[in-house]
Amino acid sequence: MLKKIAFLSIVFILSFNASKASAPEAHEVEKSEKYDPVPEIMHHISDAHEIHFWGKGENSVSIPLPIILWTNNGIVSFMSSEFHHDEEGHHVVEKNGQKFINSHGKIYYANETADSHGSFVSHGEDGHTTNAKPIDFSITKSVVGIFLTMIILLLVFTSVARSYKKNGGIPKKLTGFMEPLVVFVRDDIAKENIGEAKYKRFVPFLLSIFFFILVLNILGLTPLGFNVTGNIAVTFVLAFISLIVTLASANKNYWKHIFWPPVPLALKPLMIPIEIVGIFTKPFALMVRLFANITAGHIVILSLISLIFVAQAGSGDATAWAVSPGAFALTLFIFVLEVLVAFLQAYIFTLLTALFVGMSVEEQH
Repeated sequence: MLKKIAFLSIVFILSFNASKASAPEAHEVEKSEKYDPVPEIMHHISDAHEIHFWGKGENSVSIPLPIILWTNNGIVSFMSSEFHHDEEGHHVVEKNGQKFINSHGKIYYANETADSHGSFVSHGEDGHTTNAKPIDFSITKSVVGIFLTMIILLLVFTSVARSYKKNGGIPKKLTGFMEPLVVFVRDDIAKENIGEAKYKRFVPFLLSIFFFILVLNILGLTPLGFNVTGNIAVTFVLAFISLIVTLASANKNYWKHIFWPPVPLALKPLMIPIEIVGIFTKPFALMVRLFANITAGHIVILSLISLIFVAQAGSGDATAWAVSPGAFALTLFIFVLEVLVAFLQAYIFTLLTALFVGMSVEEQH
């Protein structure tokens, strides 16, 4: 069993490496004494309009995704593969009499006329694109990851429900794996932090959060390259939902504690603003914690892989081969650690949400 796990881990990390890291082209290595991994790393952890597997340029293997734009001339839709390089190397496409440019994963209107360099893009003093942007409703890589997670959860839990019904409540196979997780969330998170009298109505919500984050975290470790929980917009929405549920469930004792805290009268003017700010700092901490931990894990893995390419660009192939075993070993260690972090972050987010809800429904002692 251990040999099988070890073998699958090695195959998994190799496929992860192939999809996540792209070595510089041979002629690029010869012309440059150093290789900067930062652009590659930022590209792989960012959202995108395609699912990229490996390769660059014409040798790139990827799945294009639908682009949906609300423009000055109405809704425009096309596949991301329709973008092509102009003379300046920009990704451009012309649709419905409008020209668009894809710059670093963001879509802008192209200038009607090119400048003296043939570019349809204007940049400010800081180098950032200043072209106007249409409203983007595109199906990006993160959106695909969310849809895929929803499908996985629907398939898993409908299968578990059918299995329970068929086997008279006796857990078998997948059901046997899922039951301890469900019982753990129900008993050790919901009941423990919300209270035996009121926990039941929050169990479906907490189970949804736990498994949604868990599956997204695990998908982020696959060769598909999803980094959904490493997207601050996604963690913001999750934290916002947690805030809404907490405030919607709050009783009068909770609001009394906020606006008339049980402290000496002289301290109330100081404590009331602190309690009000605390309403928003709690979900803010949820948002940043999940985003930062998942993003940091991906950056560390990609940085360790990049050591091989940095060594190759700086000292040649012999050094790269010498560095590879150590880089691979460290990457495998961090990768396995990230599997633990995937479960841990789902647990922490669910636990703190249950704790905040428990505080909001707690009766006065």
